[in-house]
Amino acid sequence: MTADAKQLRIPPLDPNFFILDEDRANLERFQKMSERHPVNILTTGTQGCGKSTLVRQFAHIYQRPMATFQVGLLLESGQLFGQQRLKGGETYYQEFLFPKAIQTPGCVVHLEEINRSETPHALNELFSVLSEDRSIWIDELGFVEVAPQVMFFATMNEGDEFTGTEALDAALKDRFYRIHLEYLPHDVEKEVLVRKTGLDPSQTDDVLRIVNGIRNNEQLGIGVSIRHSLMIAELVALGASLREALVYSLQISKDTLESLLLAVQVETGETETTADRYILYLPYGASG
Repeated sequence: MTADAKQLRIPPLDPNFFILDEDRANLERFQKMSERHPVNILTTGTQGCGKSTLVRQFAHIYQRPMATFQVGLLLESGQLFGQQRLKGGETYYQEFLFPKAIQTPGCVVHLEEINRSETPHALNELFSVLSEDRSIWIDELGFVEVAPQVMFFATMNEGDEFTGTEALDAALKDRFYRIHLEYLPHDVEKEVLVRKTGLDPSQTDDVLRIVNGIRNNEQLGIGVSIRHSLMIAELVALGASLREALVYSLQISKDTLESLLLAVQVETGETETTADRYILYLPYGASG
């Protein structure tokens, strides 16, 4: 198997991924639609809410090969397709995975962080491959035509808090259907945490009580993604105190945590910790 073939494998299934029933129904419609004409889907939502997982899940459910491309790495126009390289004093054109992926029938092409390219000009070629015509001329490759049933999924974070992102060009955005993901309801997020971390349900309620208190307090300006709640729950499941899990997962100081808990009027139920204790960081059983 070639390196390219390995990168176009069908992704594994996540058995603990939840979406709205109406989103599932419309993804089924998009799948059927792609059998008749090109379909492009833009997935937006808060950070860590499962945008990339949604793309992988779709590819697995419909048994489609998938390739992911980090748009934030693009510096110039044409870079998705290939680049001139130097070897032994001679230049040659190195074809990248993108043209192989879009010429693979049924492939799911994931354009990750589509609004994070170094320059807007780096996305110029996408206008052609996302159009109804689905073809482009590349001097070094010739006529490149998108294969039947290839689906483009783009994901992006929106908002001023995301550095390096730009508003997506209106003409480019117009080529996509859109699915927007939100935080999961308490009961659903609780089930995800229990399933993925093995945390006791009552402790999971404690985690989400604080997480949702932070989310619902706009004055704090702290976003707690589902990814973060999983990180907190996993630490607690492995024996960390809730305070420790919050500090290490949200990347905040202990003093900030106390102010934060006071602001959301939530108690952890834990007794005050003793003074910080420093030890040598050695393998267990070793002495220094």
